[in-house]
Amino acid sequence: MAFITKADIRLHLLCIFFAIGSFVWGYNVGILSSVLVHPGFVEAMGHLTPSKKGVITAIYYLGTWLSYVFISHPVSDLFGRRYAALVGIITVAVGNAFECGVTGSGAYAMMIVGRIISGIGVGMLSTSVPLYQSEVAPAGKRGKYVVLNHVGFVAGLAVGFWVGYGVTFWNATEHDVYVSWRVSLAVIQVPCFIFGVGLPFLPETPRWLIEHGHYEVASKSLHWLREGSFSEAEVDGELTRIREDVDAHRGSGTTSWTSLFTNRSLFERLWRASLLQFMAQMCGATAMKYYLPTLFAKLGLPTRVTLMAGGIESTLKIGMTVIEMMLIDRLGRRVTLTAGCVAMGLGMLINGVLGQVYPDNTNSAADVVCIVFIFIYALGYSMGFGPAAWVYGSEIFPTSVRARGLNLSASAGAIGSIVVAQVWPVGIDTIGSNIYFFFMAVNFVCIPIIVLLYPETKGRPLEDMDLLFNKNISGVSEDIDEHSEPVLPKNISRPSQS
Repeated sequence: MAFITKADIRLHLLCIFFAIGSFVWGYNVGILSSVLVHPGFVEAMGHLTPSKKGVITAIYYLGTWLSYVFISHPVSDLFGRRYAALVGIITVAVGNAFECGVTGSGAYAMMIVGRIISGIGVGMLSTSVPLYQSEVAPAGKRGKYVVLNHVGFVAGLAVGFWVGYGVTFWNATEHDVYVSWRVSLAVIQVPCFIFGVGLPFLPETPRWLIEHGHYEVASKSLHWLREGSFSEAEVDGELTRIREDVDAHRGSGTTSWTSLFTNRSLFERLWRASLLQFMAQMCGATAMKYYLPTLFAKLGLPTRVTLMAGGIESTLKIGMTVIEMMLIDRLGRRVTLTAGCVAMGLGMLINGVLGQVYPDNTNSAADVVCIVFIFIYALGYSMGFGPAAWVYGSEIFPTSVRARGLNLSASAGAIGSIVVAQVWPVGIDTIGSNIYFFFMAVNFVCIPIIVLLYPETKGRPLEDMDLLFNKNISGVSEDIDEHSEPVLPKNISRPSQS
């Protein structure tokens, strides 16, 4: 019979607290969608063209790309997952201050600078959070704990939309219009402060500690993280396996970033994680996150209603992501990814078809159906690419190159975001609903790619990923041991084999 242990409580609290970092990331995205259509912002920026609006969105992802490739992984490897998150949250706060203060003839340039700085900070946050969650979680529950990263993200996204909706009522005077959108941006400083103050008091991950030779501290950390869920012998065995894995990779020379390209097993993981992150953005997610109010406006909704609809959509995502937490360790990464692609592709298909059959909002029922299927698209993303791309990328690399592997693969996602952020506003403005067919095709193409090319990782210890991918290279079935079972805490009973 299952019961709650000290380890369960500690891991949930740790991973929820780290999700505050993801909340900051999500709020950064959600609030911008309302800021882009706020009268005060439009006036301050000088009535932006669609391409300039796209630059404001895309330049943020240039910042994340720079962080992923050059900044985030060395900070995470040198100072640990906690302090990488701390540097990231401080950087986001500085970038946000630039964004809030834009004014005068240099407003657009100042916004660009703020967006780049925020992107650099989010690059560190968006990788250090799932890295931490993945490295502290037991194998059988790893997916659930890492999905908390996405729960934090969609919660931030929803709050950003609702705050954006709320400030539309703060418009009694010209000064209110001037100040309200700036306050909506500045709200993010509150969770930044809470997260930054708390991080130094949390334990570092045992795997990072062992990688850096802090064996005694690592032992105390792992015993604290497993207390009540695993026996002393099981914890000692896990600690030994981690140390052996670290020593093996150190001895084989696969500890530098170049090994991700020169070692075949590591490169097999790198291109898979990179392609997954790229597909996660090319499916249209970036457009939906940033341009949802603009999209609803195209369907004939007034500005305030579009922001409310965006808030509802993002709030529903929270519920779907919580459901994903319950499913990802049961159904596996591939099933949730493919199911999400089906839902997203269907959502894009219906919007494209109805936009062609009933152009210029000539049928109100068709507009309602389009909105419903935009919601279905969003739920599909929250079940598939949204959380699962980060879960997969954070678990397949060995400790010595895990931060570098995740960051380099995430940089492919940043490239996809830049492309979509530029393509969507121009595409919707020039070819209208035909743009949906492009993203529909991307989602449907992703399905066979995932099914054929991605080994299942659910339930496997991080130290077993070498065996999984080495067998995959050799052409052996991904079920490397059909009699093996996922490693579960002792308070979780295994299903009957009868």
